[in-house]
Amino acid sequence: MKVLITGKNGFIAKNLKLFLKERSDIEIYTFSKKNKISELTDLVNKVDFVFHLAGINRPENVKEFTLGNESLTQKLCEVIRKTKRKIPILYASSIQANLDNHYGISKKNTENILFNFSKDCEIQVYIFRLPNVFGKWCKPNYNSVVATFCYNIIRDIPINIINSDDLVDLVYIDDVIKNFIKVMDNSKKKNGIKDFHAVNPVYQITVGDLAKQLFAFKKIRETSKLDRVGTGLIRALYSTYVSYLPKQQFSYPIKGHNDPRGNFIEILKTPDCGQFSCFTILPNYTRGNHYHHSKTEKFLVIKGNALFKFFHLDTSDVYEIKVNSDKPVIVESIPGWAHNIKNIGTKEMVVLLWSNEIFDHSNPDTFVNKI
Repeated sequence: MKVLITGKNGFIAKNLKLFLKERSDIEIYTFSKKNKISELTDLVNKVDFVFHLAGINRPENVKEFTLGNESLTQKLCEVIRKTKRKIPILYASSIQANLDNHYGISKKNTENILFNFSKDCEIQVYIFRLPNVFGKWCKPNYNSVVATFCYNIIRDIPINIINSDDLVDLVYIDDVIKNFIKVMDNSKKKNGIKDFHAVNPVYQITVGDLAKQLFAFKKIRETSKLDRVGTGLIRALYSTYVSYLPKQQFSYPIKGHNDPRGNFIEILKTPDCGQFSCFTILPNYTRGNHYHHSKTEKFLVIKGNALFKFFHLDTSDVYEIKVNSDKPVIVESIPGWAHNIKNIGTKEMVVLLWSNEIFDHSNPDTFVNKI
């Protein structure tokens, strides 16, 4: 399928192009402010579907709303009409189309142009009234509170909150694009006039809670305590936050604990799934020689040769496991068994460690018992 994307330099268009480039069955054509209106005819004649994403948000003159939103759309419809082909249009509108402001009025008028065109020519039109869209490449200090907060917080620039209790509806850019592409893929199966379409899921959060969450992301590098960033809104916000890091902050130092045996580094601590660490052991040195009542751990030797020893604190049973990093094996510490790990190789050994709880200095559940 050949598609045309208007507003190619916009936030949504940039992400859409990236998604579409991942598909071998899509050929992309684009139109932007740098193109002449006369070029639309040649572009439209080449394509089977139009993503109409061009629009004016913050013009210097309110008259630009009409030119950038309504006039361009009218021209696009005229060009498609002349082709006498049924080329569907997907239009990125805004929830502000319901508001009585210059931007909202221009969006509403543009929607009406498209609906009338759809009726007259029996061409599919898909209009998405989008709330606040956030994600990578969104321009800060423009029209996205998420983008502005992420950019400023990372750079220690103050943020301005008028009312922290104000609710904001958010949609994540990846969800927007996936909804757009789904419509495109299904467009050949459907005919006739289409109503408004919505992106799912829509997230809702107060401005105050949004700022609080983003500041919590900033603290991760200081405390190594990771938030729940794997699902839903927090996942999307975290990915967005990280995308605003300047290149100089792609890496950051982490504290290690050195002693004669080697180095121990706490990598990440989770709210309720323990922590991840990494440690080294020099040849002939041993770590551990302790037991836990409840804490349990998983060890992965990623470099070197190890000997794990276990001692049952009730039965005095002894058990040993030899591990070579060439054959990855997870070794678990078991409550009620004292354990240690010795480097039996000739080079430094490196081990990844997960424990099911964060180390608590006031209640470590770690008791010395040399094996």
